[in-house]
Amino acid sequence: MAATKYIFVTGGVTSSLGKGIISASLAKLLQARGYHVTIQKLDPYINVDPGTLNPYEHGECFVTDDGAETDLDLGHYERFLDVQTSQANNVTTGRIYQSVINKERKGDYLGKTVQVIPHITDEIKRRIKLLGTRFNYDVVITEIGGTVGDIESLPYIESVRQLKWELGQGNALVIHLTLVPYLAASGELKTKPTQHSVKALLENGVQPDILVLRTEHTLNKDLRKKVALFCNVELESVIESIDVKTIYEVPLLMQAEKLDETVLRKLNLPAGSPPELKPWKSMVKKLKNPKRTVRIALVGKYVELQDSYKSIIESLTHAGATNETKIDLNCIHSETISADNISEKLAGHHGIIVAPGFGDRGIEGKILAAQYAREKKVPYLGICLGMQCAVIEFARNVLDLKDAHSTEMTRMTLHPVIDLMEEQKGVTEKGGTMRLGGYSCDIKPGTLAFKIYKEIHIRERHRHRYEFNNDYLSQFESHGMIASGINPDSQLVEIMEQPEHPFFIGVQFHPEYRSTVLNPHPLFINFISAAVIYLGEKAAE
Repeated sequence: MAATKYIFVTGGVTSSLGKGIISASLAKLLQARGYHVTIQKLDPYINVDPGTLNPYEHGECFVTDDGAETDLDLGHYERFLDVQTSQANNVTTGRIYQSVINKERKGDYLGKTVQVIPHITDEIKRRIKLLGTRFNYDVVITEIGGTVGDIESLPYIESVRQLKWELGQGNALVIHLTLVPYLAASGELKTKPTQHSVKALLENGVQPDILVLRTEHTLNKDLRKKVALFCNVELESVIESIDVKTIYEVPLLMQAEKLDETVLRKLNLPAGSPPELKPWKSMVKKLKNPKRTVRIALVGKYVELQDSYKSIIESLTHAGATNETKIDLNCIHSETISADNISEKLAGHHGIIVAPGFGDRGIEGKILAAQYAREKKVPYLGICLGMQCAVIEFARNVLDLKDAHSTEMTRMTLHPVIDLMEEQKGVTEKGGTMRLGGYSCDIKPGTLAFKIYKEIHIRERHRHRYEFNNDYLSQFESHGMIASGINPDSQLVEIMEQPEHPFFIGVQFHPEYRSTVLNPHPLFINFISAAVIYLGEKAAE
């Protein structure tokens, strides 16, 4: 087998330029040409993983099937490639240092002084190459988090410098993503920030091979020539990444700019015929030309930063395109919902999602949202804590267990309809200790869940400590809320639904982690379909 080729994607000028989207777009194009490709994210923060980070700090924590709590960019990778990532696809500085320190404690370095170079950089290089060799990838794209010039990114940039030299010409290349700002006062696009960013890379011994320039306006040939001249790259290696309406247009834009062709040429790989990407283009066309609009309420506690619910929002986008429906998403902070204003907050919506979360802040607003959806017959999807809120609401208002709650919120509640999982009792450390990753679920035939999945055995990803208390299951089922999905090994309730409701379903798992562009998740597809039906019913009244 041929040796794995390596592509490094760095960013300059400012953060949040979209390195993850560019990486995923390039990977999609290479995959469409028949290459076995994956993407890895190296994060410069010292946390061991994003699992203990507040969503306000870093957006959502994406969970892989093998139980890794990772950066949200891995969600983009999976959504674009429709291929699962793993523990090896996300590495943080914390994990690198933890590994090196553990080796030092065991005496692996034979008493040598442990330093950033070579020990930290060697561990970074090992993690990069391990992904390629372990899974026999043709191409590994490694996205370096942060911005060139950041102190915490320096060991990664140095590792890239060493790897480019070690692997040799034609086996590794660097793509540098920068910003070309537009000054409205003078009506000019400015390349100086890009020049300075490339200079910072050069000071660390790394010459970028390709420049991808984020811009609000089209780059003319003279401007591209100027960038090529001052940044030591070929004219064909100056790639425009202009703003688009949806991130799913970016692969098509990069194909038009011939980014994949340039990469393959520089890596001495055969290009073959350009990929047609017909299913992808069809999805983008549907997304941009909807036949109708539904208004969806997303009730959560981190709505100020929409990246906190990135996978849910993208799953709705996939489902909307499938249904040829525009999603008018209204993110509502659960702390602002009260019994006095619930109708004002939720009236006019065609579907309600209660989002995942931890802790008691805003919990009563989520419970009220579940009650509103149940009583008003509005399509409802509860995810993780959203399922638990639906259970608590049903217990209080239908079973008449007024004190019903989760022991996460009220430890001494008389009716703990949601309780700590048995294996979580005695766990004190926070990092990586939840029920994480993919678990099986058996679905009861004849239920809404079976109608949605069209199969009995499914597998979904989890991230939780608390579960439905099976001591109350018979009460729930005798009053109209049934468990339609059960884990076959632990008997943990995975899905709760109300058969008398047009569409009311709560899931303990996170279906949003499995939705991809070309394989939207059936739960979201059916939820949006129910919202479209509800829209039609309201229009007919």
